[in-house]
Amino acid sequence: MHSLLKNYIKEETGISEVHLDLICTYFKTIQTKRNQILISFDEVCSNYYFINKGSIRLYTINSDGTENSRYFGFEGMLCTALPSFIDQKPAGEYLQTIEKSELLVISRVDFYKLVDQFPEFGNIHKRILELGFITSQQRIYGFQGFDALEKVKWIIKNQPQFLLRVSNKMAASYVGISPSTLSRIKSKL
Repeated sequence: MHSLLKNYIKEETGISEVHLDLICTYFKTIQTKRNQILISFDEVCSNYYFINKGSIRLYTINSDGTENSRYFGFEGMLCTALPSFIDQKPAGEYLQTIEKSELLVISRVDFYKLVDQFPEFGNIHKRILELGFITSQQRIYGFQGFDALEKVKWIIKNQPQFLLRVSNKMAASYVGISPSTLSRIKSKL
């Protein structure tokens, strides 16, 4: 049940098996349905999720009801509504499984306990923050000068499984183009 999580932690650290086993005891397994909301807009995020199987997205809804996807996570990734998780204020976004999923969940209290207790686990947290910042910067600044075709090519290069696993509507909202434009571009590639 925790083998993917163990592999993830081992790849990021040089932690001992004993400590690795102890860390894994803090992660509880949950099964979710497709399109299950894990965190609502007005809720404070109190959990981190490791995706054992399935996928998750973070999104907002505009005043006109349009969904804007901000992040997608797949197997072997950690995911949460990070600003809310850190500052304990309402999320301001939704965290949703987009496939039937198996998640390993750790509470905020236990997460920070492990960060304090194991420097190696603290390094994972640091790496998550760094990669999140880099990815968001690349996406923001890269997309500013891209036309629709260049955006889709960027996604294919940097997140190859993305277009295979996510609906056109969700993918289009992430890229910032209409679903029909995305369909036309995909048919030409």
